[in-house]
Amino acid sequence: MDKLAMVIMAAGIGSRYGGLKQVDPVGPNGEIIIDYSLYDAWRAGIEQVVFIIRPDLEQAFKEKIGLEAEKHFEVSYVFQTIDRGLPSGFQIPAGRKKPWGTGQAVMLCQPVISGNFLVINADDFYGYEAIKKLADYMRQTKDEPSYYNYALVAYRLGNTLSEHGHVARGICRLSPDGHLLDLRERTRVQKFPDGIKYTEDGQTWHSLSPDDLASMNIFGLTPSIFPELQARFRSFLSDPAIDLTRAEFYIPEVVGAVAREGKARVRVLTTEERWFGVTYQEDRSWVQASIRQLIKEGKYPEKLWA
Repeated sequence: MDKLAMVIMAAGIGSRYGGLKQVDPVGPNGEIIIDYSLYDAWRAGIEQVVFIIRPDLEQAFKEKIGLEAEKHFEVSYVFQTIDRGLPSGFQIPAGRKKPWGTGQAVMLCQPVISGNFLVINADDFYGYEAIKKLADYMRQTKDEPSYYNYALVAYRLGNTLSEHGHVARGICRLSPDGHLLDLRERTRVQKFPDGIKYTEDGQTWHSLSPDDLASMNIFGLTPSIFPELQARFRSFLSDPAIDLTRAEFYIPEVVGAVAREGKARVRVLTTEERWFGVTYQEDRSWVQASIRQLIKEGKYPEKLWA
């Protein structure tokens, strides 16, 4: 049986945060968020880890994260750049500075993935329950002849927001039996005194409920996603309505599309845990306090891997 893998998307530049947010310490002994995700993956029985990084980060990333990870997992590195995976016949548009987003990142992992896998962000703290639930589900899942079998973990929207500005969130719509009907990336979601709202144009705001389910880029996928990503990346690049100097090709959009089209059944596993991450510099002290509290409750040791 193929090893269950976890893909960790760590190539994000973190433009709003003003630094390499993946390598800023949040734990009592210099731990960073990704260290807790790796520890949770190890506890959940995941055997392979794939890090998606920028080539210029390779040395620093290996020293800070990779060497420890290699003691506990089979480790692969995938480099995300603006030109990797670009289909033949396409040129990088003038003015395009950044790679193409999370859809491109996952697509580039095909050569090192042979079985089912999880996908997470490097700079998001998901909690053990979420990773364990998803790992257990993907371990016993396979595609059917007529549809793919995927999964995601959804958090209550109210448990995922920053106090310091707007965030992007994938909002889920579910069937009565707990499968995804639709997933839409809302790129500007913000908490206000009178509730949670989102806007697409910066002018008109629409209300959301704190109990709406948000996908936080934690997915369980099978290798059938790779040809889907390749075909949809080509369509994305060919769409005259998309501003290719800035637009991103998002993995939640692709998962949402295959669910809407009936090509995939996407099981939505829910958690009442609080997600936390460092979107803004000001979020960091809150994340540090949250981790201290989890250590106090006995959910993590003071020193990981000790």
